Amino acid sequence: MKAIPLSYIARNLWVRRVTTLLTAGGMALVIYVFATVLMMSEGIRSTLVATGQADNVIVLRKGAGAEINSGIARGQAAIVESLPGIASAAGGGLLLSKEPVVLNNLPKRGSGKPSNVTVRGTSALALQLRPKVQLVEGRMFRPGSSEIITGRAVAGGFQGAGLGETLRFAGRDWRVVGVFDAGRSGFDSEIWGDAEQMLQAFRREGFSTLVLRLQDSAQFDALKSAIEADPRLQLEAKREIQFYAEQSEALATFISILGTALSIIFSIGAIVGAMITMFAAVAQRTGEIGTLRALGFRRGAVLIAFLGEAMLLALVGGVIGLGAAALMQAVDVSTTNFQTFAELAFQFKMTTTIVWQTLLFALLMGVVGGFIPAWRAARLKIVDCLREA
Repeated sequence: MKAIPLSYIARNLWVRRVTTLLTAGGMALVIYVFATVLMMSEGIRSTLVATGQADNVIVLRKGAGAEINSGIARGQAAIVESLPGIASAAGGGLLLSKEPVVLNNLPKRGSGKPSNVTVRGTSALALQLRPKVQLVEGRMFRPGSSEIITGRAVAGGFQGAGLGETLRFAGRDWRVVGVFDAGRSGFDSEIWGDAEQMLQAFRREGFSTLVLRLQDSAQFDALKSAIEADPRLQLEAKREIQFYAEQSEALATFISILGTALSIIFSIGAIVGAMITMFAAVAQRTGEIGTLRALGFRRGAVLIAFLGEAMLLALVGGVIGLGAAALMQAVDVSTTNFQTFAELAFQFKMTTTIVWQTLLFALLMGVVGGFIPAWRAARLKIVDCLREA
């Protein structure tokens, strides 16, 4: 079966370029929404996964879904601290941090609207355990003081959280002595201070989590078994990167499902628009169709040609929508993490997988919108076409 040249298909779109651009524009809007939703979901997932350190272990109360829901007594922390295999810190002692984690409500810059921020009690070991975190302004807080350091997103997004400013919470004034950059991970949305001071201020007796590093990552299973087998502990150990990956799933999945459902609903309008455009093309080119059939092109070739035209139209819209969505990578946004109810700053992230998924979705719209008009064009009789020409 002879195939109709691709140049003929592209030329027909160019001849009707105004209609082509209008139809492609409608498809581009749908593709923009579809791609942006996928980028948002991937951005949240990447931000939280990047928060975890591959060779760190986090210990929480058994069954706790998040750090703020966890509780570890001092006695339990001491038992975990006595287990073998924990790495030594650079300045001596064990590379283990006992951390209370709480939520605090702070007003946002500009709007003054309150939002939850994660406040983490820690120590100087925090920077050894999390090498991605780097102080970019000021200095580290002094142990035993009411000094804090804030993540880049918190410093820029909340009143009183910038370097040299003062925040008031838990009945105290806390002076911001440093701002840290956590490499666009979840820690950028946190406030850090001395663990013991945080316990006193929030009237807590125990910690939320223990974060530690093993001498050998292969010892993780042995540590996990030792912790879970001890009836005094009622704790569980997870690799930190696994823990933060689990934290991202609920929110990322919700956004992905909701956004995909909306995109499908919006795509119905774009598909109808493509269908109308292709029906109009068939009506205007009846004579051409008859000539093509008279020259020996079979019904299948005509169907493929018109279907290819619809897919090319959709591809144009897909590329335009994808290009507009790519610009969103320069935008910093924040949302509430379902697991912690704290604000999480993140960026839209485009990946190769998202590009292919988006373009396939665009082509699918083209196939659905173009098949019926293409079928009608293929079913026209040669004599009727030439008579109408």
